[in-house]
Amino acid sequence: MNDRADAGADALALVNFPTEAALLADVEARLTAGRGFAIATLNLDHVVKMRRDSGFRRAYGAHSHVVADGNPIVWLSRLAGRRQVALVPGSELIEPVAALAARLGTPLAFLGSTETVLQAAAAQLKTDHPGLEVAACLAPPYGFDPESAAADALLDQVAASGARICLLALGAPKQEVLAARGLARHPQLGFLSIGAGLDFIAGHQVRAPVWVRKIAMEWLWRMLSNPRRLARRYLDCALVLPSLTGAALTERRRK
Repeated sequence: MNDRADAGADALALVNFPTEAALLADVEARLTAGRGFAIATLNLDHVVKMRRDSGFRRAYGAHSHVVADGNPIVWLSRLAGRRQVALVPGSELIEPVAALAARLGTPLAFLGSTETVLQAAAAQLKTDHPGLEVAACLAPPYGFDPESAAADALLDQVAASGARICLLALGAPKQEVLAARGLARHPQLGFLSIGAGLDFIAGHQVRAPVWVRKIAMEWLWRMLSNPRRLARRYLDCALVLPSLTGAALTERRRK
């Protein structure tokens, strides 16, 4: 089997924390023990990118935690016999992680997006979670390379700020590549990739209504909101479904 096929067949096996509760419990244990982590949120777009980019596959493999961010990943996991896998969107992890950080007295750092978004999100989260400390807000320049010396300098700034958890708002694959690099460089830090999550909190982007999410149509809502940018992405996601379905059925038969 070639590398691209392997990436599709192995994608579902990447999910190693089936629920939000299990994830947060392990994150708290690691924070208490002074250990770092890197959390990735798997969706079909990531599977497509992994098939095309070996560096992205390696970065995912370096993550300590992977959850299912996308209903197709949940459905395929259950088809493969992993019935306990639940939907854990990255953008919906920000609030519980902020609550955990406030309770433990663990400072956060934000890296990505824009200075305006970071400051607005920090202000909102501190209002919602009294006692929360945001130790650093770092907005990289346009064209930021997550494998550059500049990336290492930003990671060092996060570590020097006293933050223990860094929320990465760079989009895939940059945020996952930077998370893997950051954990290797500063193994006491935790990294969580959240895409546009801070933009939602800051009010700079609007997420699909709750009822749309409940019927698993957020992808359609997003595509109709920005068809020029997202139509091809969702077509590529649809094209990867047959091989993932076959891989899920093969795993189910093995079990």
